[in-house]
Amino acid sequence: MTDETVTTVTNEATTEETPRTPTLVVEAFDRVAPPLTERTAAFWTSGADGVLRIARCHGCGRYQHPPRPTCPACRGRDVGFAPVSGRGTVWSWTLNRYGWVPSMPPPYVVADVELVEQPGLRLLTNILDCPPDAMRVGLPVRVCFSKAGDAYVPLFRPEAGILRSRPETGQRHGRPETGQRHGRPETEAGVGSGADDGAG
Repeated sequence: MTDETVTTVTNEATTEETPRTPTLVVEAFDRVAPPLTERTAAFWTSGADGVLRIARCHGCGRYQHPPRPTCPACRGRDVGFAPVSGRGTVWSWTLNRYGWVPSMPPPYVVADVELVEQPGLRLLTNILDCPPDAMRVGLPVRVCFSKAGDAYVPLFRPEAGILRSRPETGQRHGRPETGQRHGRPETEAGVGSGADDGAG
């Protein structure tokens, strides 16, 4: 094994405390490997060195996910993959209680995570090491990876120490109390409802 930190993960928490840096996690189940296509292979394999890489236009600098051959901002075709910090916030989330994939036992959290590099740059992913009653929109998270076939699937976990200092009450399960509004009304539509779904 190399210098990477490996942590054994169950559905609810890790079995040991590890540094909050990009890591390779070993899950208690076999995750379905995503297909590696010419357009998505660089995204899915970039986690081998613990670094998340996202498609980026070399002309205007705009990130895009899922990866596309042309930039949606400037229509440029010089698009490649660039490393990002791996930090973000939960934009929306849901607790899945149904066994869609036999090898992946429920419950587990499915979330849309917005990366800090650019507003609207989101990945559909799973959140680890966070009990459902601690989940909330706006939760700061950091990337980690799970190997599935030849892919390194980007997953996220809360930033170190964030669960000990929970802000206001009434934000359980990502829903505001009656009468309060989210900063983004689209959040109420749920995970997987936008055009940013895809490779993540």
